[in-house]
Amino acid sequence: MASEVQILESAVVRFAGDSGDGMQLTGSQFTTSTALSGNDLATFPDFPAEIRAPAGTTFGVSAFQINFGAKAIKTVGDRPDVLVAMNPAALKTNLKNLRPGGLLVVDSGSFTPRNLQKAGYDANPVGSPGLKDYQLVELDISKMTLESVKEFGLGNKEALRCKNMWTLGLMLWMFSRKREPVIDWLKAKFAKAPELADANVAALNAGHAFGETAELSATFKRYQIGATHTDPGIYRTVTGSQALSWGIAAGGDLAELDIVLGSYPITPASPILHALSGMKDLGVITFQAEDEIAAVCAAIGASYGGALGVTSSSGPGIALKTEALGLAISTELPLVVINSQRGGPSTGLPTKTEQSDLYQAIYGRNGDAPLPVVATRSPGDCFEVAIEACRLAVKYMTPVILLTDGFIANAAEPWKLPDLDALEPFTVDFATAPDDGSEFNPFRRNMKTLARNWAKPGTPGCEHRIGGIEKSFDSGHISYDPENHQKMTDTRMNKIAGIANDIPLQTVEDGEETGTLAVVGWGSTYGPIAEAVKCARADGIRVSHIHIRYLNPFPRNLGDLLKGFAKVLVPEMNAGQLKTVIRDRYLIDAKPLNKVSGLPFKIQEILDAIRAETAQ
Repeated sequence: MASEVQILESAVVRFAGDSGDGMQLTGSQFTTSTALSGNDLATFPDFPAEIRAPAGTTFGVSAFQINFGAKAIKTVGDRPDVLVAMNPAALKTNLKNLRPGGLLVVDSGSFTPRNLQKAGYDANPVGSPGLKDYQLVELDISKMTLESVKEFGLGNKEALRCKNMWTLGLMLWMFSRKREPVIDWLKAKFAKAPELADANVAALNAGHAFGETAELSATFKRYQIGATHTDPGIYRTVTGSQALSWGIAAGGDLAELDIVLGSYPITPASPILHALSGMKDLGVITFQAEDEIAAVCAAIGASYGGALGVTSSSGPGIALKTEALGLAISTELPLVVINSQRGGPSTGLPTKTEQSDLYQAIYGRNGDAPLPVVATRSPGDCFEVAIEACRLAVKYMTPVILLTDGFIANAAEPWKLPDLDALEPFTVDFATAPDDGSEFNPFRRNMKTLARNWAKPGTPGCEHRIGGIEKSFDSGHISYDPENHQKMTDTRMNKIAGIANDIPLQTVEDGEETGTLAVVGWGSTYGPIAEAVKCARADGIRVSHIHIRYLNPFPRNLGDLLKGFAKVLVPEMNAGQLKTVIRDRYLIDAKPLNKVSGLPFKIQEILDAIRAETAQ
């Protein structure tokens, strides 16, 4: 008897298991099949910081969550509808996330006394009252996987590595996804080991067949989610790190400059180095330095030589680059600094997300050393913001800090490929020798932008010195004159402040331009805020959503816009940094909504705060 198919608008599925169970791979392949089915989606890879925690322990649990549907998806979902727990530790660390009444699929074969002990269970939770609020399906996935691959002669350890594919096959059946993209990927991945490819394909097919033929409980149904109605075009699933890397390469092309990335590996910024290292044909040069200081100094040197220097890191690495950032500000050289934020301070939470580097970006240098700060709000948005960071850097001869975070870096969403021919170039005019034969002054400025001359080394008549010691405004020579230092400091500050005239006015994402409450966010809080405001407005609450891309300088109309609201609420994954900057700049009593758990905001958390503020 064919299974009844239930139509859904959206669903949230979370895969969880040991870090050796291949949960990230399972989730990414489910994502690919979902994207090819035409659904909108958002993903959240959630993996441990330990390279290899002891198997079966809660420290080693890796999870992957995907929210997908026939509607616009802006978040990874507050609570999963389906949780697949591959071992006791995965159940223990993820059960609290599953919504009441949600479907819980467990690999009963992994619930051995030893694994239960390592996960901290005194007794087997499967079948206990603690799971009564969920639709529990017990499957001995381990045993069925071994059966499905026994003909390939694999050892027990290798055979059990296929159980993620058995599980994926079952989930593909449950949500009416196609297996062919996964099969093609497996054959390509294991092209040099066809027996492993065949075994994984067999496990995938076996899981799918089990869903088709087994006598399962009435709660274990098959679901169908229709395609999303989107703008025509070519789409691909993209992570924030991928889109950001492509944006940097596009920025170099639009400026007609080589890109030189100086970087040192650090989580979660390393994928940018990996991606850009494969773009040599696009004029991208990558240099993996011995440390963070060498990385940024190499990038500054590249900009001095006439390329566009880029450096990438996370909070601890940005701290190490700070002195060199002051050098780039003093020498007024273009530089793009990418900060993929993670939980801090110090080493903090390497694989968890946070927004706690805003103070560092705006204020974190010795001396009065302002620079532009921009922030991405989603994986796809990274492409456009990276191009904008490149444009500002070369137009205003300044370092630019681009803030992203661990969630955006690793998360994925469908992204419409842009029309590259429609992008506006911002080519650079390098300085040449003065026509009148006078001495070249590297700090002669464009009186509109206040950007200084940019001369390539070796250009006849443009010989000059730059460095960290203050220079004369009039000649470019070293100067200790007090009035000159005041003038140069003011000029550098005015240059950055003037960027406000070259960026778009701040708009309202949803709602009116005046009202009871403005919810103001930046970065990856975009999705949860957008959904919470949408829900609140549907309930008749007069609330608006404002999301800021340009964090320094602010858009020139932001202060007036915020003053049009009776209250301002600022949700941030930090202890209240944007809130403080807004209070300082505009003397507005912005209220904080802070979260520093290493996890993104849930829609409900922001919605509850909106209701509390508007009920007063």
